[in-house]
Amino acid sequence: MKLDMLLIEDDQDLAATVIQFLNMEGIRCDHAGNGLQGLTLASQHRYDVILLDLNLPRLDGISLCQRLRQAGNDTPVLMLTARDQLADKLEGFSAGTDDFLVKPFELQELLVRVQALARRRSGQVRLLHYADLSMDIDRRQVSRAGHPLKLSPTGWHLLETLLRHAPAVVSRQALEEAVWGDELPDSNSLKVHMFHLRKAVDGGFAVSLLRTVPGHGFALNEGGDEKPTQP
Repeated sequence: MKLDMLLIEDDQDLAATVIQFLNMEGIRCDHAGNGLQGLTLASQHRYDVILLDLNLPRLDGISLCQRLRQAGNDTPVLMLTARDQLADKLEGFSAGTDDFLVKPFELQELLVRVQALARRRSGQVRLLHYADLSMDIDRRQVSRAGHPLKLSPTGWHLLETLLRHAPAVVSRQALEEAVWGDELPDSNSLKVHMFHLRKAVDGGFAVSLLRTVPGHGFALNEGGDEKPTQP
């Protein structure tokens, strides 16, 4: 798995060691020496994982992570810290980090953590966007082109899952598990709920976003399906 990473760390010796090790493992790594530079790079490029030091000059790691999540950036964040205190970790998770690694750490453990995080986008982001569709998790609001949409609780979970993966295809199984967990519904339930979701998302709009991918699942894509018909 070829990875692109961003290391935001002001300790130049540690940064050089980490970058050299990651390069040997085939992982490309950009480096920022302070929080503001790191925020700029993270906002301008799409990385698989961000390695973020907690204590940084110009902008600390907690504030940087908060800004990324508020902007809708869902890149997984592994926070590096010299403090192994529960309060610090709780603050970091609240800000939107996905995992912690306490200094000093073994490079092999860093590699394992990075590879695990790179397999998914972060679920910590609270503001989701695709095209003119947006969802505010904390305010429980969803809108398209500024117009509020009304969704059922099931429709909300389906749309959140699709938005977190957009524009990639989400399998029927993944959607069912996101809503119903291990207690899967009858075979028509997903079809009926997707019909109502499509009506809410695409009804009245010139461009359809919700697309069915036969044999695979569903996706939010600007080349979407025709208008919904009865399920």
